[in-house]
Amino acid sequence: MSRNDARESEAQGLTDGAPLHVALTELDRRAIELLVAPSRAWFSPRFYGLENFPAEGPVLLVGNHTLAGGTDAPVLAHEILVKHDRLVRGLAENVLIDVPVLRDGLHRLGVVRGNRHNCYSLLEAGEAVAVFPGGGREAMRGKGQKYKLLWEGRTGFARMAIETGAPIVPIAMVGGDDIYDIVFDGNHPVMRPLRKAVTGLGLRANLTPPLIRGLGPTLVPKPERFYYALGTPIDTSPWRDAPDLEAAAVELQVVTRKALEGELDFLLTERSRDRGRHLLGRTLSAVGL
Repeated sequence: MSRNDARESEAQGLTDGAPLHVALTELDRRAIELLVAPSRAWFSPRFYGLENFPAEGPVLLVGNHTLAGGTDAPVLAHEILVKHDRLVRGLAENVLIDVPVLRDGLHRLGVVRGNRHNCYSLLEAGEAVAVFPGGGREAMRGKGQKYKLLWEGRTGFARMAIETGAPIVPIAMVGGDDIYDIVFDGNHPVMRPLRKAVTGLGLRANLTPPLIRGLGPTLVPKPERFYYALGTPIDTSPWRDAPDLEAAAVELQVVTRKALEGELDFLLTERSRDRGRHLLGRTLSAVGL
């Protein structure tokens, strides 16, 4: 089967009855705004490089997965919606999509089951799709792994970008690994019972969630500022006619990784200069001190 035939066979609509295109109503937009409002207020986000987001056409946003992946990513998606009037399509875990009522709500907001078919079909349809190659492994990171990309063997996103011709925009997010402290990571001996439960569900042991705490002994997240940076779009056309698609995907993955690591370094430097990184600093600035 040729690459063109493969594209035609894959772009046949989305699974679970999800819509290929989503036309948000004013009620939908208001709901999204209300959902992210607490996070925007608590984490006081800053954004860099939003001008790098393409105004139209397919785009694959490739980012780092933090401990707060379900909190920081929606804030960025909302900012893109407000600034560019484009809905970023998210890819959800199977466990979420398998819940009927929740699935319907996610579909309405543009979120679909996270699989290759859906991602490919969305890009073929000209949508903006966000992926996090590190996935659950990166989200369940251990101590000493803040803002580290755990992408070993993850080249699927690069292959899809090459096949669909979609540019890749690196999206760096800093702050999500700081709102909780890891008491014990999934590899700690204390976590052995949970590790057994995870493997008993058929999951890999490295997906064992860490034991975390936020403010004091609670799970209330610390009010660390969130920082976001969108890097320069990576044109994937130079790899389009590569004779070895897998080798091309590996090469593009390396290029994307280096670009994303550069954006993460930029944000970490900006954070080090920011007096308002913590809530106290923002409060003092607000009262003129």
